[in-house]
Amino acid sequence: MTKTQFSNPKNSSSLDINDVLPFHETSQVEIGYIDVLSCFTRETLKDIRNDAKPISDPETHLDMAIQWLKKAHDMGGDGGVSWGYSLRGKWRGCYRETSGYIAETFFDLASFRGDQDAFKRAIEISHWLTNIQDAEGGVTNTRYSSKGIVFDTGQVLQGLVKAYQETQQPKFLSAAERAADWLVRVADDQSIWTQNTHNGIPHVYNARVAWILLQLNSISPTAGRRQIAEANLDWAISQQQPSGLFDQCAFVPEVAPFTHTIAYAIRGILEAGLLLESSRYLEAAIKASKAVLAQVHEDGFLPGQLDISGNPVGKYCCLTGNCQMAIIWLKLFEITRDRQYFTAAEKCLSYVRSRQDIVSNDLNIRGAIKGSYPIWGKYTRLSYPNWAAKFFIDAMLLLSRQNENAF
Repeated sequence: MTKTQFSNPKNSSSLDINDVLPFHETSQVEIGYIDVLSCFTRETLKDIRNDAKPISDPETHLDMAIQWLKKAHDMGGDGGVSWGYSLRGKWRGCYRETSGYIAETFFDLASFRGDQDAFKRAIEISHWLTNIQDAEGGVTNTRYSSKGIVFDTGQVLQGLVKAYQETQQPKFLSAAERAADWLVRVADDQSIWTQNTHNGIPHVYNARVAWILLQLNSISPTAGRRQIAEANLDWAISQQQPSGLFDQCAFVPEVAPFTHTIAYAIRGILEAGLLLESSRYLEAAIKASKAVLAQVHEDGFLPGQLDISGNPVGKYCCLTGNCQMAIIWLKLFEITRDRQYFTAAEKCLSYVRSRQDIVSNDLNIRGAIKGSYPIWGKYTRLSYPNWAAKFFIDAMLLLSRQNENAF
């Protein structure tokens, strides 16, 4: 295997988490200073040594991630899922956006593994989602704004749609319809989401919201919902560069996006293409997927950021992006039977498993997935965000199903 190179934390300009995705400002559990220092030292030294963890069988890694995600739900405290755990010594408060799509993962665990505890958790989260929804139908990101945010609302909508599909409870459909109608209302005169967005700018990764809006529209159709979704998808693919990657796909302008947001964009365009049977969207998603695949190292390392020319930026891996891209490649393998996609997915997931600690005595991190490897990488520094575990679980479930269906 290729030995992955990365920068030393001494050369990092800052360890301020605020330059990436936000924490919720409240925490559920504070841990003593000595414990924090011990944990921080232990985990950073592991990554300084570039130690790969022993890889057990994939099922064990999956089980440990599921246990950790359930713990994150428990640590949320009021029905939602905790943002995750920080080496700064805190479990963070509930994170609305990711709780939305984590509900879907728990429903899937119930369906594919007969996990009734996961089903109960999915129901609890879904009820919580209806309680935190704004009166107008949007969902507020309390870290950044007092008004609803398009992306956060879309991810909550995903959970509500899944909850209705699984339970047929009108409450969930009603909440989903209000969220969808809010997404229609906040689009601009060109039907694009340029307001009520992170940093007040349009983002190609909102293609994921468009896909979810189309999911709801397949259950409860209106002309407006489809029109707004397609307008944003059309705008997204208009930003595709010759490299296959997209302009305006980062959280802030003129910054190379994380593989996390790149994957958000590709997944949204791919899934929408499948729903609408649109060759334009499918071709755009395939082109972008191949551009990312070209950057996968032999050991499964994928650079955490890629610029619009497809070049790596930074010497760390966004483990969440690895998992998300694995899902995309596995779906493309199902469609095309092209083995390069399956191979890339296997490599990237193997790399993530090699960085997942499943034997630690520290239950706050055992089974969790780091935001970055090394842990001081730019994406969610020093943290184990809940959505990293969520996408790892999703990817491993999909890989398991494909392995069961021998090809």
